[in-house]
Amino acid sequence: MIRSAKFWILMTVFQVVFGLTVFAVTRQYYVHDQDEVSANTSVMTEPPPEWPERDPESELEQLISTYPGQQTIEDPAVVLRRADEFYTNGQYDKAADLYQQLLASGSRDVNTYNNLGITLYNLGRSDEALRILNEGVAVDSSYQRIWLTLGFINSQVGNTGQARLALTTAVQMGADNEVGRSAQEILGNLP
Repeated sequence: MIRSAKFWILMTVFQVVFGLTVFAVTRQYYVHDQDEVSANTSVMTEPPPEWPERDPESELEQLISTYPGQQTIEDPAVVLRRADEFYTNGQYDKAADLYQQLLASGSRDVNTYNNLGITLYNLGRSDEALRILNEGVAVDSSYQRIWLTLGFINSQVGNTGQARLALTTAVQMGADNEVGRSAQEILGNLP
């Protein structure tokens, strides 16, 4: 049975439309999931695009001993992604362990300091959180989000002067973005 040209044109159009529909639905599903993760991590940010090249042998041995039987260290981006997932799911103890593992491996990524700080705060370890955040500020004082987190935690533990200083710094770095607006809001609610 020979099909007409009209049949084949309609079949081609159907396949293209079907393929685009599947693509759109699938993409929307994953974009929606990413939006939920972003909404649930108000003080956290996306994983950094690069990883430091430093990996001293003694620190490598320490990380391997963290996971008995594991032969090689996982990709730091994978570890960071897993830590962020634990944080998003409220598994702060697991997230803190992974963030600490990243810092112990020699990471100087200020975002990891920020994420560990807010995670420790959620575990009720505010003093340790503030220490980690201050270390992060020493690594990169131009990272606006860490100033917001530092100001937030200081405001929660009653260090109003330090909270005001950190939040003012965050606002001065840019009041017209999400971080700056959040800092301004917290600053406005300080006594």
